[in-house]
Amino acid sequence: MTRSSDRVGAGLAPARDARAIVAGERIHVIGAAGAGASAAALLAVRAGALVTACDAGGSSPYTVALEAVGVRVETGHSPAHVTTAPRPDRLAVTKALTAVDPDHPELVAARQAGIALEPWQQVVADAAFGRTLVGAAGTHGKSTTAGWLVHVLVAAHRDPSAFVGALLAPSITGGPPATARWGSGDAFVVEADEYAGNFDPYRPSVAILTTADWDHPDVFADQAAVTDTFEAWLRRAPATATLIANVGDDGVAGVVERLSDWSGSIVAYALVDQAPQRLGGYARAMVDRYGTAGGRASTLLGRVTASDPAGTTLEIHGLDSLAGPTSVRLATAGRHNAANALAVAGAAAALGLATDEIAAGLGSFAGVGRRLERKGEAAGVTVYDDYAHHPTAIRATLAAVRQREPGRRIWAAVEPLTFHRTAAMLDGLADALIGADAVAIADIWAGRDPDTTIASPDELAEAIRARRPGMAVTAPGSVEATAERLATEVDAGDVVLVMGGGRSYRIGEILLERLGARR
Repeated sequence: MTRSSDRVGAGLAPARDARAIVAGERIHVIGAAGAGASAAALLAVRAGALVTACDAGGSSPYTVALEAVGVRVETGHSPAHVTTAPRPDRLAVTKALTAVDPDHPELVAARQAGIALEPWQQVVADAAFGRTLVGAAGTHGKSTTAGWLVHVLVAAHRDPSAFVGALLAPSITGGPPATARWGSGDAFVVEADEYAGNFDPYRPSVAILTTADWDHPDVFADQAAVTDTFEAWLRRAPATATLIANVGDDGVAGVVERLSDWSGSIVAYALVDQAPQRLGGYARAMVDRYGTAGGRASTLLGRVTASDPAGTTLEIHGLDSLAGPTSVRLATAGRHNAANALAVAGAAAALGLATDEIAAGLGSFAGVGRRLERKGEAAGVTVYDDYAHHPTAIRATLAAVRQREPGRRIWAAVEPLTFHRTAAMLDGLADALIGADAVAIADIWAGRDPDTTIASPDELAEAIRARRPGMAVTAPGSVEATAERLATEVDAGDVVLVMGGGRSYRIGEILLERLGARR
């Protein structure tokens, strides 16, 4: 069942223009152990707010950074978090909470006390007030792209601030791994998530659109609904905004084609397989097709000239018209990451970085947390962890791990993310997963799902077997049971690629422990 974005965020104040966080302002963050809400709490502290926080599950990998700045995340929820003096000036929450639990005790207490209720993204937007806001959006690739751009800016000594939906390394944050960074520079990079209008508080001066694929079937009925949401977001950007758009993606091209009357400017980028002598004509066609009322589009084209287990060589055309193409050796794997590198290059150029600064930062980026992250090796088995949960992302991640580990048997260990997505995309998931050599499917992570009867791991397993009879496919149960089963199935030389949201990361952790005990 598809719900409206308004219903998902019912009871929260609508998105508004950002305003500065006032020193001493009291902000209470609910769900602060999550990737996004923890970043909101961190950034609010750095902006001068007095922050309190709670989470039903207590601590998490994201709360370590909060503890480092003196924010204690209380375990559980209570009206006392809202009503005890001194009371907060506003509450910041995950938008989906209002749909899953509209009678949440802290939400009820805040309404009764007349305390403002806002999505945590509004706090992030307010923390960015007065900076040049860069919003990295797209169905896929936004965490990597945002994190990569932050890395490039840090390497170029621009000292950016940021929110990224994946853990950034201490070398970037200056403290524990975190999803936020605070700097003194002008640029403020945010990962902008389209789900139920989560990105509405962000009005970026530089916007990135990596992909526009159908996802979140609980709020987007079809591809047209996804296109509508991205277009509406871009039209709320400042009149002089710049859009860095991956027109090599059909969905993004569909969004950009609607913007011919838009006042902003467009940098159209694409990863292509054209011969070098044909790139000029390809670029001219892009200029003609993607202009706006703000002027003709500029272009950025990329060609992968080499790929191997150590990385990818990307040739970028359009970054420096006088010097010609720029060749960069990327440490990342996969064509999708080569496309993400083009997005980062376009955004960095729009922020005024020189070509040599951009190339150096692109080449030195090692990745962000849970994006083809190598977790370790034990008993001759290598384990990777990734957030992929959509068919498109699963397919791209499998291709990337095969680049990293050629010739090895690949186990895909998947925790499907939400029942509604699994039901709606069952065929697509099965089509993607037959790209592995063997598959283990954990129980579905329900997330915000009210109906847990519409899909099952066994249905997905059967769909895979129907496509590849004889393929090793198992659905053992919980993430713990899945790890235990894998420990009995894998052999030295195998690679296990863990994918999913929820608690899927535990599969790799437990598996490495069990394999390590074999020694």
